[in-house]
Amino acid sequence: MLKAILFDMDGVIVDTEPLHKKAYYQMFSDVNIPVTEKMYETFTGQSTLNICKQLCDHFELSEVPETLVSIKRKHFKYLFENDTSLALLDGVLDLIKDYHNNGLTLVLASSASMPNINRIFKRFDLDQYFVAKLSGADLKESKPHPEIFLKASEASGHATQHCIVIEDSTNGIAAAKAANIFCVGYNSHNSKNQDYSKADTVVSSFKEIEFNLVNKMFY
Repeated sequence: MLKAILFDMDGVIVDTEPLHKKAYYQMFSDVNIPVTEKMYETFTGQSTLNICKQLCDHFELSEVPETLVSIKRKHFKYLFENDTSLALLDGVLDLIKDYHNNGLTLVLASSASMPNINRIFKRFDLDQYFVAKLSGADLKESKPHPEIFLKASEASGHATQHCIVIEDSTNGIAAAKAANIFCVGYNSHNSKNQDYSKADTVVSSFKEIEFNLVNKMFY
């Protein structure tokens, strides 16, 4: 029986990816590293610290990962506060309300830092619908490791077999399946070159997973 929905945030609830990308590339410029588009795409769904650890290793930087994290977050904070184009993805608020009104338990499981999660939730008044918010930045492991979704299932109060994950990234889908949770791959035009092959089902519109439809799909 379906009891809980575990939401990713970036690329599913809100498209902050353009802001993150700008902030990352400003940081890359600050520390003088030539990150290619192909390399950047492999970072989707991972925590900032994990990405910065990879960068420090790959480019043999003298800076510690935490320094890169701080630079990137400084740029993102400025962009978040000054970019007026940021909005919820089409249809996602209706979907959240639909699930909430039908008694499902909603949990956020995002690789974003908790300050960024809180900024989004405050800006769009989302706390009223969710029982918990988890940040991958606060955990030992990063997606594609299943830790965040196992903890999100615990936070929902329901076993993994009663949960569904909604994800848009290769790493997020892999994490959901590693946790043995039914996964909906959201094939958004905002998520470039991601692999949805491991998802249990793939949708391109939130109307495809409204409560009545996703409930049937789950069985």
